[in-house]
Amino acid sequence: MSQNFRRDLNREFDAISGSPSPALSARVRSALAQGRPARTGPFWMAGLAAGLIAAIVVGVLVVASFNRHQTGALPGTAPTPSATPSSNPSPSFTPSPSPAQTPPDSNLPAFICAGPVSLAGAQSPAVAFVDAVRTGTHTGYDRVTIEFNNGEPGSVDMSQHNGTTFTQGASGQQVTLNGIAGLLVIIHGADEHTAYSGSTDIKTVYSVLLELRQVEDFEGTVQWGLGLSKSACYRAFYLANPARLVIDIQNS
Repeated sequence: MSQNFRRDLNREFDAISGSPSPALSARVRSALAQGRPARTGPFWMAGLAAGLIAAIVVGVLVVASFNRHQTGALPGTAPTPSATPSSNPSPSFTPSPSPAQTPPDSNLPAFICAGPVSLAGAQSPAVAFVDAVRTGTHTGYDRVTIEFNNGEPGSVDMSQHNGTTFTQGASGQQVTLNGIAGLLVIIHGADEHTAYSGSTDIKTVYSVLLELRQVEDFEGTVQWGLGLSKSACYRAFYLANPARLVIDIQNS
């Protein structure tokens, strides 16, 4: 191996940036030094082998240096974790207001088994407009609900009725409802023909309340007749928001 070749090889080796180890550099130079025997005889082959080894080492270092510059990361350096995008906030949920509930039974008036029941309205308008009439059945009672859109009526009178035949207001006509016993509801200071468009004759399949029929709507007075399967105890009370007259008839 000529002196010029060894000098060039040493210069190229030193030009490689980031040499991994001084000991490796010393070993390579030692290998180059071992290649100095004369080219005469078989010893020149040892020098050639040393030169080839040095060339291979240089090639490995060049590749390693190139890869290091490509990645831009030093050995043993942990990669910087990427920022985790913050999750979108969960949409808030606002529950819708629930409708007015019926108070617990312990807060309701007692059932009346004989005699009339009267209620007086609180801060009643001149005329309370009926805008809904509903029926329902519950454990222990069947229910009638008469709803007003502008407040409670002036007063309500209720009484048990012999049989199920009722007189229709000023016309004097007789109507007979289903059942064998009746209940008459008279609402003073009320109007049903202005805002109410529902049925005026409601039939049910409940155990006690069988039929509900309007028998008068005239000059501020509204009357409903209830046909019952038997004579039963009942109660009446008001609920607010919206204003409602509630009538419960015992079914047990």
